[in-house]
Amino acid sequence: MANIKSGSESLKKAIIWISEQRKQNPEKDVVKIAQEANIQFDLNPEDSEFVLRFIKDPDS
Repeated sequence: MANIKSGSESLKKAIIWISEQRKQNPEKDVVKIAQEANIQFDLNPEDSEFVLRFIKDPDS
């Protein structure tokens, strides 16, 4: 799993929320989920990029 230790609290909450969304709505587009997380948690550009990388390849 990707390392989020150095991330902001908003980023950590976003990752948890994304994981829950993927479990509840496995058919939903992951990029759409990431975009919703960016808005809901008001992520900065760096955290937004991390979320996209994480959601596309969580094992990196």
